[in-house]
Amino acid sequence: MKLSYLWKGLPGHPIHPPLTDATIGAYTAATVMALASVVGIAHRPAAHGWWLALVIGLISTGLTATTGFADWLTLEWGTPLWKTATLHMASMLTATVFFLIAVLVGHSGYRHGAVEGGPFVLTLIGFGFLTLGGWLGGAVVYVHGMRVLSLVEEPTGRAVAPAPHAEKEEAEGA
Repeated sequence: MKLSYLWKGLPGHPIHPPLTDATIGAYTAATVMALASVVGIAHRPAAHGWWLALVIGLISTGLTATTGFADWLTLEWGTPLWKTATLHMASMLTATVFFLIAVLVGHSGYRHGAVEGGPFVLTLIGFGFLTLGGWLGGAVVYVHGMRVLSLVEEPTGRAVAPAPHAEKEEAEGA
């Protein structure tokens, strides 16, 4: 077994995409809770949930971004795939900056139980960049086909837990 499987995943099972689910989920929950606090549905619990979800999102971003960056380093520079992946990375980094600023300036709202206007706007802007980044990440996989094996006749047992074969690893550059 290759050491790179720890940060890249097995052939056909990259690590980065599943990690994005946790990160995007945390930031989406934060955005919904910020909205709930701002419109008055549940000021205090929503404000607490908003701030904590942002913190969880920032923590999960570390691992998600590290594995994505490891994948990005394997791309041939200047190709359409590289350009799309670079835009994806830039959008996600921008979202992270907005969420980080929202956490830092919004901590008083967490303590007082109400999401304030500035941190709410920062959260919405972060969510906009997150959505754009997710769209671009989808293009990396579903349009450019990065890390997709497309073995439609592969038996179920091998498809869900592929045992790497030397010829497949060489073909993938793993």
